[in-house]
Amino acid sequence: MTLSLFPKIDHLLTDLLRSLTPEDWEKQTLAPQWKVKDVAAHLLDGNIRGISTSRDGYFGESPGEMGSYAELVSFLNRLNADWVQATRRISPQVLTDLLEITGKMYYEHLKILDMEADAIFSVAWAGEEISTNRFHIAREYTEKWHHQQQIRLAVGKEKLLLEPEYYLPFLETSFQALPHHYREIQADNHTVIRFVVPGVSFRCDLVRISGKWSLTDTSEIKPDCEVIIPDEIAWRIMTKGISKDSARAQLRISGETALGEHFTGMLAVMA
Repeated sequence: MTLSLFPKIDHLLTDLLRSLTPEDWEKQTLAPQWKVKDVAAHLLDGNIRGISTSRDGYFGESPGEMGSYAELVSFLNRLNADWVQATRRISPQVLTDLLEITGKMYYEHLKILDMEADAIFSVAWAGEEISTNRFHIAREYTEKWHHQQQIRLAVGKEKLLLEPEYYLPFLETSFQALPHHYREIQADNHTVIRFVVPGVSFRCDLVRISGKWSLTDTSEIKPDCEVIIPDEIAWRIMTKGISKDSARAQLRISGETALGEHFTGMLAVMA
């Protein structure tokens, strides 16, 4: 369960931030408009917004009626940009202290939630209109994981979060977006696409059943397409951290190539 990892990954983050030099805080990350300090500020926003909405029922600015997924993403992007701009007046030391305090507060709240009850927000990138708290919390873990990894990559300390203890839960959650991502891709029933991230022994199978794609264990079946993804780029593909062309060049695809290439456009973030 991802929730048990929250204190660990939060502690890793604050330890990392306290080790950074002034120059490190200004290094560019994979997020085009954000430096290390900006990504750390975004993580603080995640804690504070989560506490405010889920624990306190306070939503602040309302997006109004959303006519499309794109409109929702645009609203969230504006909120994110406004927050990051405002927090540029906060020192790295204060920012780190606030991350430590709010991380603990958010974790204590999430612990009391009914894991099978409806979450306050759905996991829209997986195509869900209603999600359980269990999936919502797993999504929150992927947010904490990939933004911390953006910081780590920028300062040359990315290997720690690629260890299976931390990386597998990220992959297991993010790959839940596969059926939604492939929803318009046609194939014969019983077509199997296998995805493998070899360094952490991750594997999942996407199967066409009754005209729909589903995640199903088909370990005894030879896949129609197999996609082998290097550990260091799997997370980047799903978080807008690498171009499709660059990702394609590093994948090893066997079988029906077009089915495998479609993976390079999959996102497990709101974007």
